[in-house]
Amino acid sequence: MALHGTILQGSDSMEGSIEWMTPKEVFDPLHAEFKFQLDACASPGMQRVPRYFSPAQDGLQQSWASQADVIWCNPPYGRQLKLWVEKCYEESCKGATVVMLIFAVTDTKFWHEYCMKAKEIRLVEGRIQFVNADGRKGPATKASAIVVFDGVQWDKPTFSSWSFK
Repeated sequence: MALHGTILQGSDSMEGSIEWMTPKEVFDPLHAEFKFQLDACASPGMQRVPRYFSPAQDGLQQSWASQADVIWCNPPYGRQLKLWVEKCYEESCKGATVVMLIFAVTDTKFWHEYCMKAKEIRLVEGRIQFVNADGRKGPATKASAIVVFDGVQWDKPTFSSWSFK
């Protein structure tokens, strides 16, 4: 089973892994633009749209494109991140538009293998303050990116700067 939510390191690493969700100020403008129908990776009470895959359902094992046309994914930022990026890409190849929020880890193999086939990559200005189930905020320890897959393998994605402030 995949752990859902974003795992942040740094000050929270002493407490162990903690689930974090996308803050409304980041999610809401993206939802207004894309109109998400499914949250592919969320814990109950931390989902951003009514339809979502919980840890018990394990979004990595589900077919997303058969259930929604436009999908949001803020995957765990741990060791399984590459599996989630691959899954987002694969589900977009089945016809869905998949928008994911991840660390901008441009030095990784999976970034070049999958993210560089995206339609668009928005590099997020500043550090996102993620939110846990208790409402406590915690800063991301690395830069973030919004990666938009639309089912087409692009030669080069469009890059832009994106601010949620």
